[in-house]
Amino acid sequence: MPTVLVVDDQVLIRAGLAALLRAAPGIEVIGEAADGEAAVRLAATGRPEVILMDIRMPGTDGITAIERILAEADDPPPRVIVLTTFDLDEYVYAALRVGACGFLLKDTPPERLLAAVGTVASGDMLFAPSVTRRLIEAYVPSPGPVVATGAATESLTPRECEVLRLVGTGLSNTEIAERLVLSTATFKTHLNRTMTKLALSSRAQAVVLAYETGLVVPGPSRPPW
Repeated sequence: MPTVLVVDDQVLIRAGLAALLRAAPGIEVIGEAADGEAAVRLAATGRPEVILMDIRMPGTDGITAIERILAEADDPPPRVIVLTTFDLDEYVYAALRVGACGFLLKDTPPERLLAAVGTVASGDMLFAPSVTRRLIEAYVPSPGPVVATGAATESLTPRECEVLRLVGTGLSNTEIAERLVLSTATFKTHLNRTMTKLALSSRAQAVVLAYETGLVVPGPSRPPW
């Protein structure tokens, strides 16, 4: 039974999410927080497996809260799903950088939200490839230095570079394994080695690095979603 902490400063959204999760079999809501400071405290005491985290909140915002929670968490750390309106949140890219695992749009249908919580709790990726592409392509072009591909990936084998590139496109484990003609278990081994070499703590950070290093290039030539 995955345990979940719900964090949102809007009481109706927070209460609605909590009620939906409590009504679902196999999910336990361990608390609700109206701001980032409360989220940090509840994450420390309740040790949730999954956190639904709003970004824009008064006081301690979601970005700061995610960073503090993951820095202070015991192993394994909680999996953080960011709640976003997508077209308004300029903080999405920052959330990836501090260790958020992925995103749910605030208009996500209830069944998809429940499925996402279950997926995250099992340790797999939690956002659809289309959402991955839209989010990353929107925020990677933001001002900031581009990491040289050689410097960032010189420790990787050609196979690991290819794994990183395909992860960056937002494909699922099964889709990547099929493209590389590997079993899913073998692909996961390659992915774990790649992330260990690059000191990455989440798949989302791997996606960001794939874009930053130029292994995946955002732009109009990308497939439509």
